[in-house]
Amino acid sequence: MFDLSGTTLTSEEREMIQHPAAGGIILFTRNYESPGQITALINQIHQAREPQLLVAVDQEGGRVQRFQQGFTRLPPAAWFGQLYNTDPQNARTVTELVGWLMAKELRSVGVDFSFAPVLDLDRKVSQVIGDRAFHTQPEIVSKLAISWMKGAREAGMASVGKHFPGHGSVCEDSHLALPVDKRRPEDIMMEDLMPFEQLINNGLEAIMPAHVIYEKASPELAGFSGFWLRDILRKRLGFQGVIFSDDLTMAAACEAGRYPDRARVALDAGCDMVLVCNNPDGAAEVLDSLSDYANPASQMRLVRMHGRNRVTAEQVREDKRYRQALDAIIEYERDQSLNLDLN
Repeated sequence: MFDLSGTTLTSEEREMIQHPAAGGIILFTRNYESPGQITALINQIHQAREPQLLVAVDQEGGRVQRFQQGFTRLPPAAWFGQLYNTDPQNARTVTELVGWLMAKELRSVGVDFSFAPVLDLDRKVSQVIGDRAFHTQPEIVSKLAISWMKGAREAGMASVGKHFPGHGSVCEDSHLALPVDKRRPEDIMMEDLMPFEQLINNGLEAIMPAHVIYEKASPELAGFSGFWLRDILRKRLGFQGVIFSDDLTMAAACEAGRYPDRARVALDAGCDMVLVCNNPDGAAEVLDSLSDYANPASQMRLVRMHGRNRVTAEQVREDKRYRQALDAIIEYERDQSLNLDLN
């Protein structure tokens, strides 16, 4: 999976899409101008080859929302957790509605899935996670994330839980540095793994591992670690869905070598698809290095990530859930007293 330089496909990008190792496109803010423009771009991507490439975006809400003008501005995940503290049932209802709205709006322009929800615990340590996490308590993160996933699934979209096995207890930003988590493996598994396990038990379709080293469990970054991906995620937790690497251009990934080396290590460790973002030359190198790569099991898993039930923007707005979700978000914008009641 790689990214694009602008709002239309270049000739070089069309050529990359045709490469047999190309599996998906991730979109960023620079690729977006309006719902009409992004729909046309995604249609071009989908029509460029068969089978169609997956098209994804980071549309969590809060400070991580790539499409804004023409889309509903979504609250940060932490707001749902604050609401849960005062009204648990209403919080789950609102979270499901907003998950549905996020997915429905993206499906209306052709996006297959969003890299969400965040399943990390907010330990008040990690600035890169912070309000992207639902809560500090794993039980509450699990309940809210299940509601989000349920809403997205009803809208025809698969979910991607991140960042396995938990990014909330390291202060470094893995985009810029190499985070090392020094906790005991049993502490991580008792707490941080709970949301992942709960969502897996509820049919979570995909997971993205963290670019973090958990030094007392494995010497490799989690996304390059057979211990975390094969032994814990696949065997212990019984996960049968897709494993996406985090972006291989992030600073934390440098320890695995050149881009083709990083891709091979991630795939050998258990990833089904690797991401190379904001580096066209690196993406091209990885594509060429994987010309002979084939994994039928990964292909079968990835098929399930294609979006379903595409609708128009008008059909989204005509659904009563649209108004309910919008009312909740308007209340968030206007008054954070959290006295919401959608019933």
